[in-house]
Amino acid sequence: MSHTPHELAEEFPDKVELMSQLKQTDAHFARLADEYHEVNRVVHRAETNVEPMEDLAEVDLRKKRAALKDEIWAILSKA
Repeated sequence: MSHTPHELAEEFPDKVELMSQLKQTDAHFARLADEYHEVNRVVHRAETNVEPMEDLAEVDLRKKRAALKDEIWAILSKA
């Protein structure tokens, strides 16, 4: 288990400018990025025991984070 925060800028370092532009021009992308950031923060806090949670809940959040990341990548790769 990694305790590294999976920030979008670290996940897609070559797409930082594009993500910034899309956050300003694409409401759907902005919502996805915000939701990813929120879920990622909760996962990271659970992993580091700042705010522990049940293992199953943490797994579900990781799956949600992965699904959001996949959707964000799909948009970035087409832009």
